[in-house]
Amino acid sequence: MSAGDTRFRLYLLVFLSVFIIGSIGLVTFEGLSLFDAIYFIIVTIATVGYGDIVPVTDEGRLLSLILIIAGVGTFVTVVAYSIDIALSRSSLRAREKKVRMIIGVFFSEVGFALIELCKAGIPEIRAGINDLMVNDQWDAKRFAQARKNISSLKLQTDICSVNRVALHQFLKEKRTFLIMLLQHPMLFEHDPFSDMILAISHLEEELSARRDLNHLSPSDCAHLSRDCDRVFHLLLLRWLEHMEYLKLYYPFLFSLAVRTNPFNPEADPEVRN
Repeated sequence: MSAGDTRFRLYLLVFLSVFIIGSIGLVTFEGLSLFDAIYFIIVTIATVGYGDIVPVTDEGRLLSLILIIAGVGTFVTVVAYSIDIALSRSSLRAREKKVRMIIGVFFSEVGFALIELCKAGIPEIRAGINDLMVNDQWDAKRFAQARKNISSLKLQTDICSVNRVALHQFLKEKRTFLIMLLQHPMLFEHDPFSDMILAISHLEEELSARRDLNHLSPSDCAHLSRDCDRVFHLLLLRWLEHMEYLKLYYPFLFSLAVRTNPFNPEADPEVRN
């Protein structure tokens, strides 16, 4: 929790305490109705002061002073911070929408092809994993469970079973595209998507550093396989998030994504009865 959030909660607590205590006190000492007490408090702390209700008892006047001293500043702060939160959330939603568009472009340009190139080294993916068989019946709970299961999944990629030359050539061709994604102003450092792009870039650098990708020692294969594991784990998680977003906001895109699911051995883009 940030310092700003802590201050806001403190101001909100003071404001609510003043509001509740003030309401009870005005009803008790001034004999006002609950509606009139609330009306007087709001008019007072908002510094409007119509003067149509005036405290006549010493207790009521003392309570009014407390309302002015403790209530005015906290009221302004709570209202201003609430407006700032609303604007921030609107800005975050706009940013999320743009980031999701970028992620969609990534999968079209890089993600799906990368999955196809690496699948040969991952027996579980070739056979089809239930947590990747997304369909129309999936809800938020099912997506969350799938992400949890995938996070703990041990893929044990064998990069020596992959066409490493083709993989290297593909990543090399997409290097500029990946760098452009990392430089995009909508993406933040340590964002999950940015972490995935960095992992893919690192795999490309590792492959580029080898003199002969067709002849690798067992230990070097194991090292590269771990790099590929990291990429694929992040790729699976981002793909699940992307699919959930499409299901919520773009059903027509989700329908095509389900029919072309790269993890489903029986996927077919054609609509059949």
